[in-house]
Amino acid sequence: MPLFGGSRDISLFRNMNKELINDIIQTEIGYYKLSLEDNPANVYGETQGKVYYEPTRLSCLITKTDQSWNADEFGFDVNQTVQFSFLRNTLVGLNLVPEIGDIVLFNNNFFEVDTLIENQYIVGKVPDYSISDDTRDFGTSFSIILNTHISRVEKLNLIPLRSGVYPSTPRDAGQSPANEIQTPNGW
Repeated sequence: MPLFGGSRDISLFRNMNKELINDIIQTEIGYYKLSLEDNPANVYGETQGKVYYEPTRLSCLITKTDQSWNADEFGFDVNQTVQFSFLRNTLVGLNLVPEIGDIVLFNNNFFEVDTLIENQYIVGKVPDYSISDDTRDFGTSFSIILNTHISRVEKLNLIPLRSGVYPSTPRDAGQSPANEIQTPNGW
């Protein structure tokens, strides 16, 4: 039976990191989840435009790379990759499952999710995959990391952030958009 990585240790790690990310660092992003039911596909399985749910405000850690510029016959274009790191427990509490194709709004730029990484385990264990009964209550999956690239606003049908007001998702006339950003309980 392991000495470390039990439920009390995991609770300590979660609470310390939640306080660090939400109260001290306080870097917030808007997370747009792709709405699959609102994206009708043609006979080839392609969609003309993408529709996203209203943004969810989340705190996370951000690792940016430098912007790179390239020029062609159409003009200049900027490229940048950014890594967003979330506490898994926060996403589970919001019932938010990140997927490739979702959009992250940060610094008035939209970043499209390319890859998901979920392999940061406390004490190297996840109870769901435990072989021994002695280690079933030890360890947990701790974070979800999203690797993204900057995306053009024109292809997303979204409006960039202006003067502190988050954009709302364009909807059909019959639907009423919710302009409030969803936040986790306790914020």
